[in-house]
Amino acid sequence: MATVELTGKNFQEYVEKPGILVIDWWATWCGPCRAFAPIYEKASDKYTDVVFGKIDTDAEQELAMTFEIRSIPTLMIFREQVLVFARPGMIPGAALDDLIDKVKALDMADVHRKVAEQEAQDKAAEAAEASGGAPEKTEGGEPA
Repeated sequence: MATVELTGKNFQEYVEKPGILVIDWWATWCGPCRAFAPIYEKASDKYTDVVFGKIDTDAEQELAMTFEIRSIPTLMIFREQVLVFARPGMIPGAALDDLIDKVKALDMADVHRKVAEQEAQDKAAEAAEASGGAPEKTEGGEPA
């Protein structure tokens, strides 16, 4: 499968699609990006059930700023609208294959549960900060 060019206009559409979205953040002037491109293309041909997207950080500066891209290439993987992997630097082909296999094997019910727990903790911390106090703790030391 060919890679898809992701932009600020179509990014959300692709993230919201079911399945796995792998994103390569790159730029034309970046030597490591050019070296990683054939590895990425080969993976996109191999994993036809996965969407592979590319984001040109020069053309999509606002999107790159939103995701705090400071080094390229950067690889991100979304599954079921959850960012499950993000790392700058090149990844060898075998490591990329292994990574995709691990993302496919994730227990997404568990991932969604952990995301919900983290969001609840973040809201409790924000509420406590807004009220000027620390969140109330239960016997186990967890926020109430």
